[in-house]
Parts: sequence; C-alpha cells; structure tokens
Amino acid sequence: MITARALPGLPEVRPSDDLAALLAQARGGRFAPGEVLVIAHKVVSKAEGRVVDLAGVQPSPRALELAAVLGKEDPRHVEVVLRETAEVVRAERGVLISRTRHGFVCANAGVDASNAAGAGELIMLPVDPDGSARALRAALAGHPAVVIADSFGRAWRHGQCDVAVGIAGLAPLEDWRGRADAHGRELHATWIAIADQAAAAADLARGGKDAGEPAVVLTGLERHVTEADGPGAAELVRGRDEDLFG
Repeated sequence: MITARALPGLPEVRPSDDLAALLAQARGGRFAPGEVLVIAHKVVSKAEGRVVDLAGVQPSPRALELAAVLGKEDPRHVEVVLRETAEVVRAERGVLISRTRHGFVCANAGVDASNAAGAGELIMLPVDPDGSARALRAALAGHPAVVIADSFGRAWRHGQCDVAVGIAGLAPLEDWRGRADAHGRELHATWIAIADQAAAAADLARGGKDAGEPAVVLTGLERHVTEADGPGAAELVRGRDEDLFG
C-alpha cells in the first residue's frame, strides 16, 4: 500500500533558513527507512535564495521585444525568464517555452510568482536541484529519499502535473522493456517514471496550492528507494536527439 501524508506546521521559508531543520521539526524527528520526502521546489528555492525582486531588474531589448509579442504586462518578468533560459523553444499565444540549463523544457523556465512572499518577487528553480536533494537527504535523520517537485505542462494533454526536478535516493525510472506482461507478451516501450509519479501522488496529498503544505511523506515505495543517491532527475531528461517537441 502506498500512502501520502502532508507534513503540517512548516513555516514560511526565507533565504538562508535551515530547511532540513524545519523539515525535521515538521516531521517530529527521524524519517523511517524507505520513506520518500517530496518537497515543492518553491521552499527549496526560497531557502537557497533563488528569489528575485523585480524592482532591481532592468529588461533587455530582447525581453522588451518578447513581452510585446506575448502580450506580457511586465517585461522585467520576461527578463528574469531569459536569464534562466538556455534556449527559447517557443514564444507565441502568450506562452514562453524555455529549455533551462538543467535541460528541462517548460513554461517560463520554471520562473513563477506563486507563493512568493513579496508582491514584486519571482521564484526561480534551484541552480542544481539534484544537488539540493542530495544535501537535504544527507542532513535529515533517517536519510529518506528526497524528491524536489515542480508542476509542468504536458505536450499531449491539458493541465499541469507535478514532476521530479531533483532526486536523491529514489530510482527515477523502472525499465520494463524486454520483460513480459501478465500474458507473457514482451514489452517494448514500458519505462515507468517512478519519481514523476511519486511527485504527482504527493501533490494530491496536499490541501491545495494555497494550503501551505509543501512537504509530503510517501511510504510504500521502498523497493524503489536506493542507498546511493543515484543519477538524479537528470536521468529523466530526454536528449535533444530524442525530443520530438522541444
């Protein structure tokens, strides 16, 4: 049985806060062996100081141009997105799709104002989400697997779904290719995104985006938890030669 339970009582996280200590306090002590801690990237980014105040941002000519094309009211927001962007993949219909330096293809390079503490603030993705996950795992008693999650759109479907952008101690994928299904047929394409599904399950356990519950503990995934930190979310990123959309 898989269970997902949001941790209560986590305060508003600010730059330089000891996030591991806050998570341990919310957990009430040690994590149990095999548990998976899923954390919304916003609190990780806040603790790491990945917050920008628009008051200090000067938009570049490219940001001004894109803001006009996209109908964006604030070109400073576009400027922050461009600073986090390795490549602009698409800019039309009011949507800016970027490839981040991590290799993620997503809207606005993961830059977002939701749940920012200040009215003029934007929150960016961690510089190294896998590194952030490993550091948190090492600092937490019991060393649970750690998944840092963010909400992404999907190329074939409406709506957003939480996915893993940083992972430590959880197998990102389970490869069933070459194995047999329940009827003995060989599987050729089944490659299960374990960490993304864990992130999505955790999101359902929160009271909502406005509930102030950024951390969720999952149990029942012990067979996917690893002693080593593992390859991280980088293993989930398609190479350019495989990407049909980005």
